[in-house]
Amino acid sequence: MRITTDQETFQRGLNVVARAVATRSTLPQTSHIHIATDGDRLKLSATNLEIAITNWITAKVEEEGAITIPARLLTEFVGSLPNAPISLSVAPRSRQAQIICARNEATISGMDAEDFPPIPTITEGQVIRLEPGALREAIEHVVFAAATDDSRPVLTGVHLKIAEDTLTLAAADGFRLAVYHVTTAEPPAETVEVIIPARALQELSRMLADREEAVALEINGARSTALFRLSDVDLTAQLIQGTFPAYNQLIPAEYQTRATLDAGEFLREVRTAAVFARDGSGIVRLQVAGATEGPGKLTIQARAEEQGDHQGEMDADVEGEEAKIAFNSRYLQDVLQVLGGGRIALESTGPSNPGVLRPEGSENYIHVIMPMFVQWE
Repeated sequence: MRITTDQETFQRGLNVVARAVATRSTLPQTSHIHIATDGDRLKLSATNLEIAITNWITAKVEEEGAITIPARLLTEFVGSLPNAPISLSVAPRSRQAQIICARNEATISGMDAEDFPPIPTITEGQVIRLEPGALREAIEHVVFAAATDDSRPVLTGVHLKIAEDTLTLAAADGFRLAVYHVTTAEPPAETVEVIIPARALQELSRMLADREEAVALEINGARSTALFRLSDVDLTAQLIQGTFPAYNQLIPAEYQTRATLDAGEFLREVRTAAVFARDGSGIVRLQVAGATEGPGKLTIQARAEEQGDHQGEMDADVEGEEAKIAFNSRYLQDVLQVLGGGRIALESTGPSNPGVLRPEGSENYIHVIMPMFVQWE
């Protein structure tokens, strides 16, 4: 193999696929990046057996071939080189790559490309085109709510459903639930319902930044593999098998108290209270009270045992009864960060029932948080 490309292009491509390199694995090939010529382009691939990322970059191909090279060594070396043309060559039947850039030359030992784990391909299956900006926003609003431990594998994924003209993403970890709806440009031929690993969607969200072209989602007939295809990048994910919880049953159908308030100010108050909540099991207490004249108020309290306590207040438009409810401060901060600015509604049906947050005037997002049980004075 013999190719020439520029350092900036090569480094950018390596950084894209390196996100799929396995950090701990008994299979050494998964710590490598697969490099192969593909027509007049260079194809870079990496996989941890759960997700795989392939990126095509521009290159001058003088001689075809393929090799796998240790990912960490290669990315760090290329990243340290000057912005100049890079020549990469592999002699026939050799497992060593020679890399030359400006006055730098290195020889890196790799492995046989044929031993690299095969990346699944989808030849038959549904193809659904999605708008990149809307998809990225949907992912960011739900993916953080997925579980991070493997005790219930289905909860480590994000439930994706496309029916008629609506894409719905949902994630839950047993303590919170996030659901986001997006209108699609074209309905699928049949309803699609799968569970995608949360990490795969996190990586996809990064790739979608500043993208304008539609994302093609392909799912094989066996519902075991999903492929997200961009113009120069493919992300393949092994789907999680199992039944996702019937989350619609967890969303309260009504509320006794509704407080509408500024999301940015609420986030600042929760962050302040979280300083004290760290030494108090992470508990933040919220009290909602109306007023006969003017706006009502939301009181945010936190207590650090044997160290002190904190109380903050903010204005809120209150409907219904006075209410008390306590939440984990981290869960509140997570959802408020993705809600950004604007106004949100906090709904409650009592201190022992789940609380609900949603953007004011929007039906496309709902977030449910289980309460913390505390002694109220």
